[in-house]
Amino acid sequence: MTTAGSGPGHERSALDAVRLRRLNRWQAETLREDLADLYVESSDSATGETYRRREDFLHRLADSVRRPGFSMLVAETTTLAGCAFGFPIARDGSWWHGFEGGLPKSVEQLTSSGHAFAVTETVVHPHEHTSGLARLLQTQLLADHHASLGATLVDQADHAAHATFQAWGWQDIGQVRRPSGPAALRALVLPLGERAADHPDGLAHNARTQRPE
Repeated sequence: MTTAGSGPGHERSALDAVRLRRLNRWQAETLREDLADLYVESSDSATGETYRRREDFLHRLADSVRRPGFSMLVAETTTLAGCAFGFPIARDGSWWHGFEGGLPKSVEQLTSSGHAFAVTETVVHPHEHTSGLARLLQTQLLADHHASLGATLVDQADHAAHATFQAWGWQDIGQVRRPSGPAALRALVLPLGERAADHPDGLAHNARTQRPE
């Protein structure tokens, strides 16, 4: 995810020209090659890694499309400018598999109540005003699903993306290790409901709460 952009006023003006469109599974699969091209163009891939990065993206897209409740938003100007997609996190908490330590109590509760939504990917063309558009896509995707908690995983080595998410209010709650993909991922959440007075960050921690198996 590229984060470069101009001043806030210029960025808002540019966003006014953007049209957001929801895609269903069939439409997303029809656009898979265009979406993969967009991903490659938005990535800082080293020479020789473009093919692998593209295939990894297509794999993540295919996995997400199969999930119940899959949803995608695309941003369009005269061309495809960005996309964000994801799915509701299953109540059994399987999405958190590999989380090290105990989940914050409220994350576990919102997951089991069906109010957590995983943002699998946010991609914006580098020629767009990326920060504002990426955040707009995420915000609208979560709003469409009336989510009380957004969740995402970021490669631990991707410091720029991690810093950007935190600047938008996402909170790092710990490390996740999965059998495939990056060796270590950071789990970030975005509380969207009312914050309790004793937990202004919206998250209640409970060291006794273990990760779902």
